[in-house]
Amino acid sequence: MDITPLLPEGRQIIESYGDDGFRISGERYPGPVIVWPEGVVPWEVSGIASAAIETLDAVFSAEPPIEILLIGSGAAFEMAPTELRAALGKRGLSVESMDTGAACRTYNVLMAEDRRVAAALIPARGG
Repeated sequence: MDITPLLPEGRQIIESYGDDGFRISGERYPGPVIVWPEGVVPWEVSGIASAAIETLDAVFSAEPPIEILLIGSGAAFEMAPTELRAALGKRGLSVESMDTGAACRTYNVLMAEDRRVAAALIPARGG
């Protein structure tokens, strides 16, 4: 019995992640990315400490609007900067920080449930 969820055409699903990037809907993306059901863009950060509200423009311009943002910090859990979490909260986003593997899995589940989710992901270096 096939239990693969049926996804609308064009939805971005994270197929794999590793030390140097991600495979999303059949395409390879080196380095950090932001992914949401309708798109993927490079995320211009060098690590979780450099994540700032200005680096997340793709999340704010997504239509329909994103409601949940998952932040994958790499191989190990690291909390997103306090200033970033506060700024995202002021914009009405629910934000969850976790390691990148957990963020990828959680994104896929929420996206398959047709939730308005995005994930800002740092490769799992050292994992």
